Amino acid sequence: MGRLTTHLRALFTAFAAALLLAGQVFAASELLDNLYAELADPNNPEWQRVQADILREWSKSGSPSMDLLLKRGREAMEAGDLTAAIEHFTALTDHAPEFAEGWNARATAYYLAGQFGPSVADIRRTLALNAQHFGALDGLGMILEELGRDAAAIEVFRASLAIHPHQDNIKQALERLEQKTSGTAL
Repeated sequence: MGRLTTHLRALFTAFAAALLLAGQVFAASELLDNLYAELADPNNPEWQRVQADILREWSKSGSPSMDLLLKRGREAMEAGDLTAAIEHFTALTDHAPEFAEGWNARATAYYLAGQFGPSVADIRRTLALNAQHFGALDGLGMILEELGRDAAAIEVFRASLAIHPHQDNIKQALERLEQKTSGTAL
């Protein structure tokens, strides 16, 4: 009887922990959904605060050690040590493969290192985990533009602006590409 009680207690504790975690995930998801809706409003004067809130949420892995890897990778990238940044982000993606921001951070480091193939692969993974990741879309658009794939870059920039219409640099890139590709008939 004691063994059964112990197993039931352990089962109940595991179930309660799973419910708590599910509730936290749902709350975070609901928060992000609300923030995305606010950000998508082109007339929202508070868009910079909303953007900062989204970026802060994206940076939460749920694990202090994974958050530390993200922080160290970002610091290495800011210091110009792209090799170290890629190593930190690779450790992060290895240990937290469902954490979209780890993939996006490594995609950025690969891009800065001129490694477009690995960057695009990580952007794809980021977008598979977080389809609303306007930063990943921006990065993909920049790579496509650099590769001369203007029509594809236009589509990606439009998708990014649908999520985050306040990005002046992306609006300018889109205008530039649309002018470039909209030849005049003679």
